[in-house]
Amino acid sequence: MTKESVNRYELAAKRRNALLRKMKKNSVAILPAATLKTRSNDTEYNFRQDSDFYYLTGFTEDNAVLVLKRGDKDTQTILFCQPKDKTKELWTGILTGPKKAVALLNIDSAYSVTEIDSQLPELLADSDLIYYRTGLDSHWDKQVNGWVNQVRRLARQGVQAPSQFAHIDPIIHEMRLIKSADEIALMQKAADISARAHCRAMLASRAGVTEYQLEAELQHEFLHSGASAPAYSSIVASGANACILHYIENRATLRNGDLVLIDAGCEYEHYAADITRTYPVSGRFSKEQSALYEIVLKAQLAAIDAVKPGNPADQPHQVATRIITEGLVELGLLKGKPATLIQEGAYRDFFMHGTGHWLGIDVHDVGAYKTGGKNNATSRPFQPGMVTTIEPGIYVAPENRKVAKKWRGIGIRIEDDVLVTRSGNHVLTDGVPKTISEIEALMATRQES
Repeated sequence: MTKESVNRYELAAKRRNALLRKMKKNSVAILPAATLKTRSNDTEYNFRQDSDFYYLTGFTEDNAVLVLKRGDKDTQTILFCQPKDKTKELWTGILTGPKKAVALLNIDSAYSVTEIDSQLPELLADSDLIYYRTGLDSHWDKQVNGWVNQVRRLARQGVQAPSQFAHIDPIIHEMRLIKSADEIALMQKAADISARAHCRAMLASRAGVTEYQLEAELQHEFLHSGASAPAYSSIVASGANACILHYIENRATLRNGDLVLIDAGCEYEHYAADITRTYPVSGRFSKEQSALYEIVLKAQLAAIDAVKPGNPADQPHQVATRIITEGLVELGLLKGKPATLIQEGAYRDFFMHGTGHWLGIDVHDVGAYKTGGKNNATSRPFQPGMVTTIEPGIYVAPENRKVAKKWRGIGIRIEDDVLVTRSGNHVLTDGVPKTISEIEALMATRQES
């Protein structure tokens, strides 16, 4: 066992204990692991554990179920996992097995997943409430309902079946929203690797190189530095492709005079980074590119400044929207008073997405953005330990005939990962140049191929 894996399981044990304290008495939580997904014929996609399951176990095998039981005075943590199987292990790797899982995961007991149908009804007996994600997986819905029905059939023997179901996701997701020091360290590692990858791609960029070759540069740095994979499909968008927000075709060839927008980040120990940088293929921004870029950068820096404890989570977006709208008016791409244009939503022709999202084990991480209920919802305030992206952009569609031709086909986004601290914020991804002078200086060091 490595030091990292010990920490992973210890952290998960602390989270389980915290979750058990939040569960109602006489309740049981059932959390299945992720399942293998077929890629083609008899091959599967690389397995990636369900995020909530990983958060509470650190366990990375499929075909497993975590059960948490809270009684009146005591609690139990039970894992069902694959049994040891020499033949399977020969082909796909060593399995932990129930016996080793007890000590490794610091849980009360573990059983073979083949025993789950006989064990679960007993665990559910005389409980009032089941925490379970109903409606997400028909197979598991059928399983859970079957176990409940088994308990109901024991009513004449005085056994009570659970009568309520509830989603445990909101409880777990609020826990996941506030990152611990250990989580922040992992996210910083993911950010550092991703920053190096972006710099590597910048240095590899020149006319004639393809988008997929830049994607390969990113991938090389991710894996070479110990990351498990990209945290999401890398966006490498040159020229007008940058005006497609989630462009992932990555097949075009770079041309002098165009910009390249790269939105990419790695996953390290299940934690994601998410960075976007936009830079010129030639190494020098044109006049129009510079003008739009400076607006986006100004908006991003101001939005980052708005990330601080107590500020509403939607304040960065409001700040960025105002600055982008004012900048577009100043350049003549929008006409009218900025306040009116914002009210009318006119800026959405150029800036059509939000300015940020939570980041963590998932790229678009969990946790509510508003509090106060459906009828009285307000943007929740930032708290220390939250991590958000800040990513304003301007996209001038190639077919936008409302603006002069010189602006068309320019797409710019700048994105960083920002940790909320007690005194303000800390940018985790500041290892990548983002001012015009910094970018041009880095690209000037490129070696001619």
